[in-house]
Amino acid sequence: MNVGALLIILLLVLAIMGIPICFALGIATLAALVIGGMPVVVLAQKTFTGMDSVALLAIPFFMLAGNLMSGSINKKIIAFSNAILGWLSGSLAAITVIASAVFAAISGSGVATVSAIGGNMIPAMKKDGYPGGFAAAISSVASILGPIIPPSIFLIVYGNATETSIGELFMGAVFPGVGLAVVLMIYSLLYAKKHKLPAHEKTPAKEIMKITLDSAWALFMPVLVLGGIFLGIFTATEAAAVTCAYALFVGLFVYRELKPAKLIDLFAEAGVTTATILILVGFSKVSSWVVVSSDLPAAILNTFLSISESKIVILLLINILLLIVGMLMEANAAIVMLTPLLLPLINQLGVSTVQFGVVMALNLCIGLVTPPVGTCILLGNTISGEKLEDTLIAALPMIGLSIIWLMIVTYVPAFTTWLPSVLK
Repeated sequence: MNVGALLIILLLVLAIMGIPICFALGIATLAALVIGGMPVVVLAQKTFTGMDSVALLAIPFFMLAGNLMSGSINKKIIAFSNAILGWLSGSLAAITVIASAVFAAISGSGVATVSAIGGNMIPAMKKDGYPGGFAAAISSVASILGPIIPPSIFLIVYGNATETSIGELFMGAVFPGVGLAVVLMIYSLLYAKKHKLPAHEKTPAKEIMKITLDSAWALFMPVLVLGGIFLGIFTATEAAAVTCAYALFVGLFVYRELKPAKLIDLFAEAGVTTATILILVGFSKVSSWVVVSSDLPAAILNTFLSISESKIVILLLINILLLIVGMLMEANAAIVMLTPLLLPLINQLGVSTVQFGVVMALNLCIGLVTPPVGTCILLGNTISGEKLEDTLIAALPMIGLSIIWLMIVTYVPAFTTWLPSVLK
């Protein structure tokens, strides 16, 4: 058996057995090295090389920023959205989408988004008469904007694996991310109109101005992060550090809802999550080397081309593969496992690594709300306390719309390539 294929099979078996994915990848890679007669010293060398990247410093900073803003700052974002849209039928659902998009532009994490925004909005929607399944579903599906709208942890991992500019990946993800947010918001408003969900009285202009001024510090965060990156003021890594400092300052001294006693726990939580991702990225360098050395990518390339030489068909097959993998595997692990396999095929098709990175992230984000893994939808359902089947049924139309949007992004390259070409 091809040693690269053996590595992937071992990884899947170990993951199904419940072994943490970062350790499963290391064990599978070591076994493949030994069975394939390859030098075992490569494991230590390439693991260190994989983690020795300045770009990866952005991960702990964005994780920490998400933790720091999970209290007062996200409440300000929700309050501002409610003041603007509260008069619409189903406004709380639309606010959930908008707040998730703004929060996503700072944290880069789907789990952080559903925890922070869903934790506030799901109880509010249920109290206002929304079906519990729909409240959990819209919060969960909106949370996948976190890993799409830049900054994105997925895109940082992908960029490190392919040596693609993180800044260009972030720019390429803007329109696909914002577009999906618009699609979800339109759906939530149409759903609300059909089911006659409640609306609130219009907020007076004077009160809107007051809330806007109070929320200004929170609303400026995504402008600071994305504006700084796109205008070339600082790199993605520097932007992450600036975001942390800004969130810490605003939480402690402006809104004063971030308590110093909680800082140690917030730092520790971000550190544990980051360590898991970095170990995964380190081992991925070794596994990629094994897979490429085994000529498995060439075999997969020939297999796809034997089915069809049509670019449209092959891209459809790749999307189906990624959607299935996203349903079964943690997204960062899927990125490090599949990128070296699919990159030669993508290059053969003439698809840019920026476009493919965004398409892969969008695919795997949909996996965050599809069982059996479905981390975000399981968390959203836990917050709501509803039956999982009710949440899944309510989420199906949203997932369907997300897949349609994925196809549009796949077959219209301008969605991902235009902005990086203009701002280069």
